[in-house]
Amino acid sequence: MATGIRVIALAASVSALAFGAFAQGTAQIAAQGAMSPVSGVELSGFTQAIAEAAASDPALAGFYAARDYRPIWTSQDDQARRAALFSALDRSGEQGLPQGHYDPDGLRARFAAVQSERQRGLLEVETSKVFLEYAHDVSHGVLDPNRVLSEIKREPMRADPQLRLTAFAASGNPALFLRELAPQMPQYAQLLKDKLDLQAQIAEGGWGDKLPAGKLQPGEQGPAVIALRNRLQKMGYLGRSATARFDGDIQKAVQSYQADQGLTPDGVVGESTREALNTSPEDRMKSVLVALERLRWMNGIDFSGRYIWVNIPDFSVRVVDNGKTTFRSVTVVGQSSADRQTPEFSDEMERMVINPSWHVPRSIVTKEYLPQMQRNPNAAGQLQLIDSRGQVVPRSAVNFAAYNARNFPFAMKQPPSTRNALGLVKFLFPNKWNIYLHDTPSKSLFNKESRAFSHGCVRVGKPFDLAYVLLGAQSPDPKAEFQRILNTGRETVVPLKQPVPVHLVYFTAYPTPTGHVEYRRDVYGRDGRIFEALARAGVELPGSKG
Repeated sequence: MATGIRVIALAASVSALAFGAFAQGTAQIAAQGAMSPVSGVELSGFTQAIAEAAASDPALAGFYAARDYRPIWTSQDDQARRAALFSALDRSGEQGLPQGHYDPDGLRARFAAVQSERQRGLLEVETSKVFLEYAHDVSHGVLDPNRVLSEIKREPMRADPQLRLTAFAASGNPALFLRELAPQMPQYAQLLKDKLDLQAQIAEGGWGDKLPAGKLQPGEQGPAVIALRNRLQKMGYLGRSATARFDGDIQKAVQSYQADQGLTPDGVVGESTREALNTSPEDRMKSVLVALERLRWMNGIDFSGRYIWVNIPDFSVRVVDNGKTTFRSVTVVGQSSADRQTPEFSDEMERMVINPSWHVPRSIVTKEYLPQMQRNPNAAGQLQLIDSRGQVVPRSAVNFAAYNARNFPFAMKQPPSTRNALGLVKFLFPNKWNIYLHDTPSKSLFNKESRAFSHGCVRVGKPFDLAYVLLGAQSPDPKAEFQRILNTGRETVVPLKQPVPVHLVYFTAYPTPTGHVEYRRDVYGRDGRIFEALARAGVELPGSKG
């Protein structure tokens, strides 16, 4: 490989004479009479070509002007940078990037075909453009998430391209510089490893025959059990076995698999477990490629210290302290209809409200409760009507038939109580989408396997425990403090002295602390749409025969 790069580097040199002449300052003898569009002085064909090619891009123009148009790619001294860039481009597909878009083979051919100083100058700028495209994609993502899905309210960080080029040019180790552009969080490396494992599975023909329809339970035997056994073996959940009977080893393997998929670990292959088992390694690969892209969108976020991690398709919330999970709870998230899905974004949790009132969102008031009250004025009687002055209005004083969704003049509120829709505590990170975490009186929903039932907010299965953890940072006895406030029955705002970052994310493939990747259902279909967009951008499904 190193020999090949040296050959490429030599081919990239136009000739020893040309580079020697450039080194001796041939700016006055090449392309005589050419005037710089920047400074008005005479320039060589090489320098003139750089100035012209970079003129439409302020970052490139500023970078080359600041270094007097000296190259970083096309001189004999630039071999290490060229080799590092070509190595990164050649391996870009391994990170789920559109390798064909960067066209490393075509770029090599253009280096080998250089015949003049002008061609060399144009190639210099073209290579910088390829570098910047690759650097952006591997650092912050191939796609703009907001353009792919409106439910993703995330703005990836953007590096200043001129500063990035300047830093690269000054780097004493260009290969290391390029490697460190990718997210450095361990989950990214773990997903890359899982991608390689899946690629090997695909190359070997996948995981075998799919399971037929119907439930499989311990004690059964026959072809369906053999298909189950073989699939679990190839997935790495079951050791060597020739049994055709659903025995204890297979049951334990099924339970382990179910736990990794977020399914009820009952050891029975029902509909949801069979659907997961029948998912192909190609589809798992798609989940991994999307997860890599999602981590690139979050690259640059500080994950040190404490933060809250809400993974929507996992139906869970975690508090993470210095990389270790210190609290975990099941959740209920938004329904799958477009207007009720829980969005993705990051913010800071600033306070909790104990004994909260529920101020009903306008959309729910007009879409759900107004039609009910038009049929029956006393419908949803637990909710108060509030006028523009903040006063409670009796239902008997309102002719609901006179209003529609546009002109209904009242707000609606539910006072604090054990029946309040928000339960007894809510956790606020103020945002324009009015999304927050909260308790709920509807506890039975937490027992379901798939938990997409809310209007968009996140209901927490263990809200009091979450409150204790958050208050523990500022109270010597957080449980006693919480209970004291709760027992007053009064709505009370408790500021968090140190706001806590909160990340609402959507990962259908994500590594555990041990490095094992768990998978979840694409409950909103978002990952499918993101993969389609990645494919349109040139990302290929590795190992697949199509």
